[in-house]
Amino acid sequence: MTFPSFFADVPTIVVRDRLAEFLGAADGGLIEYGYPDAVKLAGHSCPTVAGSYLLSSRVLQALYPDEVPLRGELRVDFRDTQESAVTGVIAAIVGLLTGAAGIGGFKGLAGRFSRRDLLSFGADVAGEMRFTRQDNGKSLCASLHLAKVPADPRLAPLLQELLAGKGDATRAALFAELWQDRVRRILIEHFRDPDLLSLS
Repeated sequence: MTFPSFFADVPTIVVRDRLAEFLGAADGGLIEYGYPDAVKLAGHSCPTVAGSYLLSSRVLQALYPDEVPLRGELRVDFRDTQESAVTGVIAAIVGLLTGAAGIGGFKGLAGRFSRRDLLSFGADVAGEMRFTRQDNGKSLCASLHLAKVPADPRLAPLLQELLAGKGDATRAALFAELWQDRVRRILIEHFRDPDLLSLS
């Protein structure tokens, strides 16, 4: 599988998963995730997937400023319903990186390591979502502002043209290039941009 070259330049996220450590799946429970992992989960690369990866990374750094984030030990509550717009896509990426899961998540072992019901929707939260540490109750509300990184003006007309079956291979290649260029700008040029993410 060949990804765009900039994928390799996106900062990775290292977390500690105590279940992985307990079961011998990862030495010390340490797992490193990169943007390609999010792409593999979603099956595509888009601003939503990129933004979800960026948001998760920065929230984890903020909640665990002096330690490795603990995967599987965070609760995430979304303001919108799971089927609303792209909330389900965002939740999938957030769940990958935090370990938080809904009713279908791992139920745990003898009361330990449960990830079930750590992901909820339709919650009364200040931002688009709220992340809460289960060990100390510290929480952060987060909202993403992807409009701060606008798409190339050629992108929307190209998309409509291609969806209508009117484009050729050259137009399709240009569309794909412009699409991934916005993803690149989000993840490379704006990864630490304070205006791209609201935390409270």
